[in-house]
Amino acid sequence: MSKWSSTKAKIVYRALLRIGWKEKARKGSSHIQLERPGFPEYTWAWHDSVEIGPVALKKIAKYTGLKPEDL
Repeated sequence: MSKWSSTKAKIVYRALLRIGWKEKARKGSSHIQLERPGFPEYTWAWHDSVEIGPVALKKIAKYTGLKPEDL
């Protein structure tokens, strides 16, 4: 069983901000470029109400350092 469970995009985005990611640029309503020292830039391309599944959360965590307990 996965450590990750499906979560709304707005909850994941807020968690990224809490762990140190900052908005660098915004293009449209869903594409946000994020930056954090020690990590390459990350483009957030999710609408707030979208449910993100475990596989996608694992990929997001790989690039951003997010952990299940951060949610």
